Amino acid sequence: MKHRAILFAFFGLLLPVLGWSTPAPQAPSQVYGDLYRAVEMGGLFADQKTFADAVPSEPPPQLLADYARDKAQPGFSLKAFVAHHFVLPRTPGVTHRPSHDARAYIRQMWTVLRRPPDKAGRNFSLLPLSRPYIVPGGRFREIYYWDSYFTMQGLMQDGQVALARDMLANFADLISRYGHIPNGNRSYYLSRSQPPFFASMVELVAGREGARQYLPRLQAEYDYWMLGAPGPGGADRHMVALPDGTLLNRYWDERAAPRDESFRQDVETARQSGRPASEIYRELRAGAESGWDFSSRWLGDGQHLPTIRTTAVLPVDLNCLMLHLEQVLALGYRLSGDASKAQAYAAKAQARAAAIRRLMWSQRDGVFADYLWREQRQSPELSAATVYPLYFGIATPQQARAVAAALSRHFLMPGGLATTPNRTGQQWDRPNGWAPLQYLAVEGLKRYGEDRLAAEIAHRWIGVNLRSYAKAGLLQEKYELESPDSVPAGGGEYAVQDGFGWTNGVLARLMSEYPQ
Repeated sequence: MKHRAILFAFFGLLLPVLGWSTPAPQAPSQVYGDLYRAVEMGGLFADQKTFADAVPSEPPPQLLADYARDKAQPGFSLKAFVAHHFVLPRTPGVTHRPSHDARAYIRQMWTVLRRPPDKAGRNFSLLPLSRPYIVPGGRFREIYYWDSYFTMQGLMQDGQVALARDMLANFADLISRYGHIPNGNRSYYLSRSQPPFFASMVELVAGREGARQYLPRLQAEYDYWMLGAPGPGGADRHMVALPDGTLLNRYWDERAAPRDESFRQDVETARQSGRPASEIYRELRAGAESGWDFSSRWLGDGQHLPTIRTTAVLPVDLNCLMLHLEQVLALGYRLSGDASKAQAYAAKAQARAAAIRRLMWSQRDGVFADYLWREQRQSPELSAATVYPLYFGIATPQQARAVAAALSRHFLMPGGLATTPNRTGQQWDRPNGWAPLQYLAVEGLKRYGEDRLAAEIAHRWIGVNLRSYAKAGLLQEKYELESPDSVPAGGGEYAVQDGFGWTNGVLARLMSEYPQ
């Protein structure tokens, strides 16, 4: 593994020469330093992502020189300085259309959420994409990695195949430029990725032949997640080596600083924790990479954010995604005529499947659970991530039946599947429900013949979407599932966002499967 890490690092130096990567731009917090901290800690904007997305009106060196000069003057106003030197991002509103049926609304929203190819420019946090793409909506003004797989389900369903292909091409280009797909196409997201759904996107849009067509990018994606050389019982970046030599993956971020988009919240969480601030910042960033930001899954006491320990967790969903990537790589190499590599990746997938079934299956609870690698035990926190081994065909038939029973017992609510059974105030916990987990659960259950429960989840989720749409005339990123007709979703670091890419995509797909 050490030789492999050295070779990969050496190859990384050659990537710009070979046209496979470009130097990573810095995040605004790194570029603006004290100015950025002053703005975010001063509370100039209710949503700290606002300043992260702002466009400076002059090159940073000149801007910082102006700041150093002006702040020394009597009567200096930070608010006035920012207003003069930055163009703030605009968040287009979503038109309420209660008179339309939901399918017509979704088709119309593909045009509202569509962004044209970006123009490359300096001093801006946006990483330009060369083809059109769909954004989630609201404060999320850029493409997001794992969101897009579920958005693309709806695009394919609605015949927007060309746009889905454009999005796949954009992700392939991000891998070529940076060696991985960042959380989103912003410079402040480059230090981390998100759940690796690229292989699933390739299958969805390009079919079986896509495994060969996108093989170099699939390999680069895998190399990013597997870069590291941990010794037995240790960890290195996204990699963890258990004492018996089993290799599995965790979420991790290259930086140990407050997130640009949640700067003040992260500083406050670190203060409350009593732990080293850099430790908390990396744990929060790793939680953001998971897409479940935040959830009891990552909390040491299962309740309070300052106890976050994301990097101590081997997540069942991440390792199912990595197994699937190994399977697609095996297919790609087989189609390319490289039998040796095909066999090697098939063996890796089989070994990982065995590890998931051995370490993450809870016979007592009838679910797949995360694994706490330092403590060598399963996490006690149950979550809807238990559906991933069904979606990817890793569970045994007996395990699938037990998962179905556990979902009915612990997760099924009037509006669909809750994310966890725990109430923490975090948005990825009870009583909230999210579109991607409903879709993965429905398709995973159907794969194992649990059609009745799959249909029940789909009907409940479709129902909460349609009733909310009838009242509000739009779709939202998440829903409260216990009293969905009277209580809005909440929790987390920001208000519920309208739009919404993955909600639209999943609803379009499920309504086509369950038209009644």
